[in-house]
Amino acid sequence: MDTDPIALDGFLDEETVPGDVHGSTARFRLTVSPTDERTDEMILPCSVDDPALAHKVLHEMVPGDQLRVTGYLRLPRTPDEPMGLVVTELELLEPAPPMSDPAAVATAVIERYGPYVCWFDADTTDVEVFTEGGTWVGTAPEPNDLGELLEAFEHRQAAGGE
Repeated sequence: MDTDPIALDGFLDEETVPGDVHGSTARFRLTVSPTDERTDEMILPCSVDDPALAHKVLHEMVPGDQLRVTGYLRLPRTPDEPMGLVVTELELLEPAPPMSDPAAVATAVIERYGPYVCWFDADTTDVEVFTEGGTWVGTAPEPNDLGELLEAFEHRQAAGGE
């Protein structure tokens, strides 16, 4: 492990999982996008060894939450060892967008991609996209078209358009 702690902001990528049968440790993946450029985005595996912090991660965090994690980067020493961040501190910066309609929860998924919030509805192939601030980005007709939609939006923003 590195001797200096690092702090990173990112989004909880998916459900957290216990690291042991007692739930005294936890593991999760953090999507880090420091420049809001999709090419700079990375998924960082994280682990928590402190039982109190593991409880918080397992029971209070949900996918889409924006977090600030502080810890020590663990680099692999052999090809079969994983890389990851051993988290010593965790702060919730912004909770995931609320899901107010329980019926919609059963058929839809919200995912974050850097500064974007995407609404995937199981009843259609359309993907509704907003910025995390609530600005409408557009609708991708298929999940595979999401990259084109985001790129077009970013070009419009860079050009000063709506």
